[in-house]
Amino acid sequence: MASALTDRLSRLVKTMRGQARITESNVQDMLREVRMALLEADVALPVVRDFIARVKEKALGQEVVGSLNPGQALVGIVHKELASTMGEGISDINLAAQPPAVILMAGLQGAGKTTTTAKLAKHLIERRKKKVLTVSADVYRPAAIEQLKTVTKQAGAEWFPSAPNQKPQDIALAALDHARRHYFDVLLVDTAGRLAIDEALMAEIRDLHAALKPVETLFVVDAMQGQDAVNTARAFKEALPLTGIVLTKLDGDSRGGAALSVRQVTGAPIKFAGVSEKIDGLEVFDADRHAGRVLGMGDIVALVEEVQKGVDLEAAQKLAAKVKSGDGFDLNDFLAQISQMKKMGGLSGLMDKLPAQLTAKAGQADMDRAERDVRRMEGIINSMTPLERRKPELIKASRKRRIAAGSGVQVHEVNKLLNQFEQMQGMMKKMKGGGLMKMMKRMGGMKGLKGMLPPGMG
Repeated sequence: MASALTDRLSRLVKTMRGQARITESNVQDMLREVRMALLEADVALPVVRDFIARVKEKALGQEVVGSLNPGQALVGIVHKELASTMGEGISDINLAAQPPAVILMAGLQGAGKTTTTAKLAKHLIERRKKKVLTVSADVYRPAAIEQLKTVTKQAGAEWFPSAPNQKPQDIALAALDHARRHYFDVLLVDTAGRLAIDEALMAEIRDLHAALKPVETLFVVDAMQGQDAVNTARAFKEALPLTGIVLTKLDGDSRGGAALSVRQVTGAPIKFAGVSEKIDGLEVFDADRHAGRVLGMGDIVALVEEVQKGVDLEAAQKLAAKVKSGDGFDLNDFLAQISQMKKMGGLSGLMDKLPAQLTAKAGQADMDRAERDVRRMEGIINSMTPLERRKPELIKASRKRRIAAGSGVQVHEVNKLLNQFEQMQGMMKKMKGGGLMKMMKRMGGMKGLKGMLPPGMG
């Protein structure tokens, strides 16, 4: 959805540049583009109609404010209404209950309920400092019970055992009793999914809800489902008092219609979004920021958060001290930098959060090539001995052949890596003792830098 809307709106901004105000004619052009993009994104038709009507009402006759041209003003209106459709701002999870606060996870099989349960456990442990217990009431798939056990361990939470021969309600009540006696703050209950909605599933989850009286009933839905997500959401809404939605696979190559449709159909706020397969790949959903991503404005806040989360500050400080003291920047340090970038979601993960204008020239093929190059570099360095990493100058012809064979590349690729490393090493030497400032002065860089600083800081 993001790319379709971004492409259509950026074309529209160009065609409308220079017009003095928004008129019925240019609003119709814009609405046609937005309508097509939303339908292509598999947004439910009633949601599209409502969205278009709201945008039209806000846009008609609006004066262009300040230096904005009509195209930019229209994009601003679309951004605001997109955010409104997905829910205003952030809707936090409710834990205001006598511990343990019970959270019931509902959804179809394959939506990512079990993994999301563990991701939510990790989020509650790290962000809310809660003691979390998980339990699986999915007695139809023994593998689901084992899967929850595995991912719960990865999340750092505790797991309550269950077996396929038990009744879901008995499992859940036993887990609740255990959580009370052992002073857990939160109990996460993973329920059974089906490949399609059926009355037996709905009756079972209604009984679980009545027995547990959860503070949160979260509907987990695959963001790639499109129209199917709407039908599922409607059925679950009729069966349960849903308090929130978790969108999974938001990082996938999806048309993304679920994000707009599900909120409108259920009336429940989107509380979390799964943004990667990693155990920490769960974000608190922010409608304003997601609308910005959809319109190609990027999400710089998420990028900063990703960097803060992924960067090992202690390691970064050690490297800075090492460079400053004059100790050589070696291949171990180079490998550590690659590892840091991978922790932040790799190149594509970082690029995804930048505005479309900045990433437009870097196509997907370029990104894939860059990711492959990074993996290749990692393989080459890992094929070196500890001594070779510390002293790359020792790597001559015979060693290069051995390293190339060990990492499955050609010798010229080992040479390319060593050349890149030497360039970076040269930069590090220039940084030592204020060399970077001298270098920038020689290049006239300080003048350019000064123009980028806020007033009073030049």
